[in-house]
Amino acid sequence: MEETPETPKPKAKPRSKAAKRKKKNSKKKESAAKRPRGPKRAFPIGTFEESYDFSKKVYEFGSGQRVRRLAIFDHIGKSPDSGPSRMLVINSGKYGLINGGYQSEFLELTKSGLIANQEETSNYDKHRVKLKIAIEDIAVFNFLYVRFNGNKLPNQSVIADIIKEEFKDVEEEDVNQVVDLFIVNAQYLGLLKVISGAERLVNFEHCLESFSKSSTKGSTTVQKIDGDNIKITDSVSATTITSSLENVCFYITPIGEEHSVERKHSDLFLGSIVEPALESLNLKVIRADQIDKPGTITKQIIEYLSKAKLVIADLSFSNPNVFYELAIRHAFRLPTVQIIRKGDKIPFDVSNSRTIPIDTTDIYTLIPKLETYKAEIASQVRQALSDPDSVDNPLTIVYPNIKLQI
Repeated sequence: MEETPETPKPKAKPRSKAAKRKKKNSKKKESAAKRPRGPKRAFPIGTFEESYDFSKKVYEFGSGQRVRRLAIFDHIGKSPDSGPSRMLVINSGKYGLINGGYQSEFLELTKSGLIANQEETSNYDKHRVKLKIAIEDIAVFNFLYVRFNGNKLPNQSVIADIIKEEFKDVEEEDVNQVVDLFIVNAQYLGLLKVISGAERLVNFEHCLESFSKSSTKGSTTVQKIDGDNIKITDSVSATTITSSLENVCFYITPIGEEHSVERKHSDLFLGSIVEPALESLNLKVIRADQIDKPGTITKQIIEYLSKAKLVIADLSFSNPNVFYELAIRHAFRLPTVQIIRKGDKIPFDVSNSRTIPIDTTDIYTLIPKLETYKAEIASQVRQALSDPDSVDNPLTIVYPNIKLQI
């Protein structure tokens, strides 16, 4: 039987460039859909100042009403679909300033966003709302605020380690950015202030002191946001007497009036030498002006002198109040370390107690030896704390068994 030859299959027509491109894009989309998405951040990754400025433009453009997303970006001269514009919308939403995503047709200010921008709102209430939404409502920022309120911020690497330990949901590559944003936001909002010679994180109420509670247009102060009372968590400030003084160093020093040589001297020693020297010993340093009027011997100051774990007395300027408080401390026979500005005379009565001289002739003599001074103070503090009962001072030399009790 004669075999019938197979009919050859028709050759496939070559695909057009458009078809090839379509198939390639389809594969890309399938691949992107299969890829695991990155973690959804519970915090903004832009500064509050940038987001607040954007909310202000939204408010001004729409007079407080919702606005078309494309229209507002056209108004401010930015592409609505660019990466920075999208992040601006996302961050403004995470800060609680606007409602609407980067693909929404409309953007609308939240009630908090309205309060923070309305002319009728007092400056006090505007700032109070900013503090709430920029710090308190964001878990990691609020944690850092509560943790360091009233204190100097430690090195940024220390803050980063704390975040890694406390917030497992914060990706490691985001940690340093969180630290930077917290510091930048705190600075912008006035939470970081130079106090006693060092930049410290202050509480909300301290930050709000400079703002008037009354509105320029006579409106009543705002009491609610989204139907709930505004609640601003406020930790105990550094000016409140510590209930337990077991980890407190009371710093006796000539304070003087603001901007005086004595105040500048005290601020310098406190912020650049005394506090850093005691950081490794976990001692919180309190100065008299942080609890009462400087130069006044009060019940509060005597409580610190009688109960603080340590006292550091700065004998510079031969200030009589310093020696009065030092004598009270001596009567309680508790650990005390003395320092003095080099060149000042140490009075005979306390000359037998070791006093650490600090050369402040000029920055060229002071700066190179800062670490040495810190080490000297820390070493003497450890020695004083290691055996508190062996403390000697001018009173104990005459009356070996003296020890006042409260």
